[in-house]
Amino acid sequence: MQLVINTYGAYLKKSGECFVIKNEDKVFEVSPRKVESIMITTSAYLSTDAIKLAMDNNIDIVFLDHHGNPYGRVWHSKLGSTTLIRRRQLEISESEQGFDLAKEWVVAKVSNQAEFLDRLSRPREDKAEKLKASSSSLKELSRKLGALSGTLDERRGTIMGLEGTAGRIYFDLLSHVMPERFRFDGRSRNPAKDEFNAMLNYGYGVLYSLVEKGCILAGLDPYIGFVHTDNYNKKSLVFDLIELFRIYAEEPVVFLFSGRKVKVEYFDKLPNDGMTLNKEGKAFLIEALNKHFDESIRYRGRNIQRRNTIQMECHRIANSFIEVNA
Repeated sequence: MQLVINTYGAYLKKSGECFVIKNEDKVFEVSPRKVESIMITTSAYLSTDAIKLAMDNNIDIVFLDHHGNPYGRVWHSKLGSTTLIRRRQLEISESEQGFDLAKEWVVAKVSNQAEFLDRLSRPREDKAEKLKASSSSLKELSRKLGALSGTLDERRGTIMGLEGTAGRIYFDLLSHVMPERFRFDGRSRNPAKDEFNAMLNYGYGVLYSLVEKGCILAGLDPYIGFVHTDNYNKKSLVFDLIELFRIYAEEPVVFLFSGRKVKVEYFDKLPNDGMTLNKEGKAFLIEALNKHFDESIRYRGRNIQRRNTIQMECHRIANSFIEVNA
């Protein structure tokens, strides 16, 4: 389970061999064997004993800002795996294999977008024609991405340009299936300009923390990217790999809105005309995300929880680096 602390003034401490959490007037104990990670989304108190209990049980503590972006993580000081993986990652990032991996990740993202639009078209006869036409456009962009050749330095701009075109088509159609009250004008980040983007940004933030954890456990370096270039303190590989899994956040957010389950009371307006999720909205979204992440799906020939596919994919990538070296 993912332990979420989202109440101002809540605390997390240790009692015996359990975590003790106080959220408002509720106090409860949780065994560390049941916890995969701890997310703290607002001001809270942590005891050093609770932190050590988390580290001893390989549980990361992630701190999220108001937009859902991870701004800090408490983690044990061990490497997730052999240092050879990181050496090979650096070598491959500049090679033909690195270019092929970068294409594979972006192609998967665009293909996921096209497939999702196809699924959205089935129960929406009045919008089906437009959804299917846009899905076809995305499939053509995916084909063009897959056909690219050259090096990352030569083709990075092309890859990101085609990916950007796909994104504009995709989010225009997602807005098209929203209830009238919640339609939006493209992507907006920090701050979000509307309710949909506020919720999606927060969902992406939760996803970022899972992808970063997957990288660390697999022995991958989160800072050595392929499509996304190096920059000071930029987790470029996390930005690369999340493309494979963005659909995991997009699906539940779209269905919450299209199913008319989202309330305007879940959002607060910001002074700069932005929009953010409030405490009630965060709790609502995190519950939906966890339910979605915990569902079992068919992935690479196995039935596996959706959240565990992230770890599985990170290990697969890390292993491919060593196999090339063998």
